[in-house]
Amino acid sequence: MQLVIVESPAKAKTIEKYLGKDFKVLASYGHVRDLPPKDGSVRPDEDFAMDWEVYRDKTSRMKEITDAAKKADRLILATDPDREGEAISWHVQELLAKRKALPKVVDRVTFNAITKAAVTEAMTRPRGLDTDLIDAYLARRALDYLFGFTLSPVLWRKLPGAKSAGRVQSVALRIIVDREREIEAFRAQEYWSVVAKMEQDGTEFDARLVKFDGEKLDKLTLGNEGSAMAAKTAVENGRFTIEDVETKPQKRHPSPPFTTSTLQQEASRKLGYSASHTMRLAQNLYEAGAITYMRTDGVQMDHSAISAARAAISDRYNGHYLPEKPRHYATKAKNAQEAHEAIRPTSFTQDKVGSGDEAKLYSLIFKRAMASQMASASLERTTVTMRDPTGRHELRATGQVVKFPGFLAVYEESFDDAADDESGLLPVMKKGDSPVKKAVNANQHFTQPPPRFSEASLVKRLEELGIGRPSTYASTIQTLRDRDYVRMEKNRFFAEESGRLLTAFLERFFDRYVAYDFTAGMEDELDIVSDGKAEYKAVLANFWKDFKPKSDEVMEFKPSEVSEKLDEFLSDYLFPAKEDGGDPRLCPKCGEGRLALRGGKYGAFIACSNYPECKFTRRFAQPGGEADEGGEDESMGNDPVTGLPVERKTGRFGPYIQLGEGADAKRASIPKDLDDFDLEWALKLLDLPRIVGTHPETGKEIEANIGRYGPYLRHDGKYAKLTSTRDVFDTGMNAAVTLLAEAANRKGGTRAAAEPIKVLGKHPTTDAEMKVMPGRYGPYVTDGTNNATIPKDVKPEDLTDQQAIELIDARIAKGPPKKKGRKAPAKKKAGPKKKPAAKKKAPAKKAPATKAAE
Repeated sequence: MQLVIVESPAKAKTIEKYLGKDFKVLASYGHVRDLPPKDGSVRPDEDFAMDWEVYRDKTSRMKEITDAAKKADRLILATDPDREGEAISWHVQELLAKRKALPKVVDRVTFNAITKAAVTEAMTRPRGLDTDLIDAYLARRALDYLFGFTLSPVLWRKLPGAKSAGRVQSVALRIIVDREREIEAFRAQEYWSVVAKMEQDGTEFDARLVKFDGEKLDKLTLGNEGSAMAAKTAVENGRFTIEDVETKPQKRHPSPPFTTSTLQQEASRKLGYSASHTMRLAQNLYEAGAITYMRTDGVQMDHSAISAARAAISDRYNGHYLPEKPRHYATKAKNAQEAHEAIRPTSFTQDKVGSGDEAKLYSLIFKRAMASQMASASLERTTVTMRDPTGRHELRATGQVVKFPGFLAVYEESFDDAADDESGLLPVMKKGDSPVKKAVNANQHFTQPPPRFSEASLVKRLEELGIGRPSTYASTIQTLRDRDYVRMEKNRFFAEESGRLLTAFLERFFDRYVAYDFTAGMEDELDIVSDGKAEYKAVLANFWKDFKPKSDEVMEFKPSEVSEKLDEFLSDYLFPAKEDGGDPRLCPKCGEGRLALRGGKYGAFIACSNYPECKFTRRFAQPGGEADEGGEDESMGNDPVTGLPVERKTGRFGPYIQLGEGADAKRASIPKDLDDFDLEWALKLLDLPRIVGTHPETGKEIEANIGRYGPYLRHDGKYAKLTSTRDVFDTGMNAAVTLLAEAANRKGGTRAAAEPIKVLGKHPTTDAEMKVMPGRYGPYVTDGTNNATIPKDVKPEDLTDQQAIELIDARIAKGPPKKKGRKAPAKKKAGPKKKPAAKKKAPAKKAPATKAAE
């Protein structure tokens, strides 16, 4: 038997069908092991030795592979044809060798498409593992581990609220933050344009004023209404005659087939897909044998694929659409490795595959690949110049027409920033004509700041800078969103408060390691390793010799010193100059203290130097904004029943609403999942709990409400979770009864093990996973051994890794709980005297196990 190892079960099923009965194909389900997420997994002092650990959920998978390998005569490692695929094969081989289950014959095969022809041909060309690619994988994995596991503890201790930092992730975040700074620094400038509505032979067209009073007009030349009106009057009063008609033929050439990066960009622009969604769909199409491998920098297609594409073009279109010679492309992307083909369909006779989003993505890939081998489009661009008799005023009209569509008949690439539209059709005009002037408009404009990044433009920017690899962009972007460092609004990235603060910290203390050129330079070095021209441990040593001392240096700073340095670094952002020239740091509440950045237990904030006499504070991301205490509240209206005012306020733990004033006021937090919050929603929240109805079996009420752990149902002392805030108000009786029954069934009729409120990362000292748990006496955080009570002013679901570490460390520092001996049993009333028994030695009092601090 010959054992073949691939990554996915879908791929395994297809390949086993192609290879026949003598082959058994098993899936590893991706990587089977990784560096354990704890200190010491990479040891620089031991020549960068690495420890590996099999994923818990892959234990049974590896047992199945091991058992099959013991019976096999040959092992064929057929994972994906890239660095990660090579690494998976290496891990599998290493594990089988350690378990003494490695067959005598071990081969590595790769194929770029899961078709019968590609797979069977690959089996005839086996090779050994590519040690250079494996070294490149080891270098990247160790580098990312050392960066994250060295820097993250620094963040936890010196920057409250920070969650993690990654080598590529941090630079991608900086790109978003830098754009935010550009937008904030931008000052809009007014400018005007003068456009004449003209007509010739019944065809209307626009002509723009390009020269006024002998001066050539730039974009900002007409900078105010006065100059614009003067120019408009000159055009209205002038008689313009055509002085020149210039017609130039133009060619537009097709774009090459997709790479990983360009596929993500176009899918975002044309289909609105995120990078991660695009890659999932592409993975499915690849495993179904519909497209070639989707992680590639190459832009060239195989000769047989080019021939197939040309044949398909010839079948569908006339000969003008097929160029005389095949097109060949070369990538311009930095750090590109063209070992693989571009992304293309495996068959040019099949223009539709799958359904839904997969079908749309396949169509995009098919059309782009087809168009890449088609003839160029022929266009004609016409420019008409008109002048008045003085020659001091000049109008210009431009138009563009498609004479032959060529590849445009199939596909046209999209762009983030579209150019001015010059596709209008101009009438036939010649020198000496005087088109009729229908109207003249002076239009006011303002310069626009650079746009925030979309996923497409961010991916493009990362690729331009040579940061990271296209195959990792999807996961990098997703990490930024998962960490709440950025948010998406209308498909654009906005930097969150935490992301902005983290970037400032890294720029101030680790500026070299978030510099664009340094990160791109690291990519160059890692690519040299994959080419076999550098030793990966030398690359790691070169990085570590400077990074470790820098991390140790920053770790020595006191948190207050970090806050002071960040206060100075962010001064212009946090305390912008006031229009009246006043001191931007003067406390608006007491009028005496100075405002400064402070690092609190739960994140950074701005506070007055006169604390505790003055308790003015404001959030980090409110430069010049209202305070958390003492700021103006927003009135939402009045309650129609009581007539009391409803106000929206901001407290230290976020926004809330308040009905009425004083001690009798009623308050409710504003949930994060309500994006259309108004007075109606405010009154609903203030009216909670909501009675859903009476349970048909018990006759007791079912209540819907929002608690510390989120929305829930309650009935007869039992609970069931709800998914969203809207469910609190929309859940009906039938649904409520079902949810309560399902919750009871999950507990199996007995008290089930409590579900964690939140699962956190591992404690850096105990190396145990931390969890936030509900307890009889309140929520607590635990690492499995040490339990620490969560303060009442902290929401359990908002507890961060750093807060958890501090609470557990404080609990450990107190030592083990004092053990209390059993209370002496109460004396029994004297009964009838009995003959005394022989005296026995009293046993030592035994202390019971203490109750876990909850």
